[in-house]
Amino acid sequence: MLYKNKVMTLEITDKNIRETVNTDKPVLVDFWAEWCGPCRMVGPIVDEIAIEYSDKAVVGKVDADAHMNLMQAFGIRSIPTMLVFKNGEVVDKIVGAQPKSVITAKLDAHLN
Repeated sequence: MLYKNKVMTLEITDKNIRETVNTDKPVLVDFWAEWCGPCRMVGPIVDEIAIEYSDKAVVGKVDADAHMNLMQAFGIRSIPTMLVFKNGEVVDKIVGAQPKSVITAKLDAHLN
């Protein structure tokens, strides 16, 4: 999605997650919540990654409060947690507030 020349992170829900992650591009999914301090720290980093990787990866966010069923489905017990998908399968996991370099290294490992 473009907004003032910027790519915004995709809002991922239980209705669109399967079609979103079923791609040969790596997909970074950030599980977050408004009340979560570490999530608010990581959020802008995820947004930057969405812009920088717009041509080679998909980046989205799941509101954990609105989609508790997805939290359960993927066994997520704490937020922020980021999952990296490839071809519909979880291939990596990042738990907690991590620096941009850690997140991009995990994503880079799954680029074609």
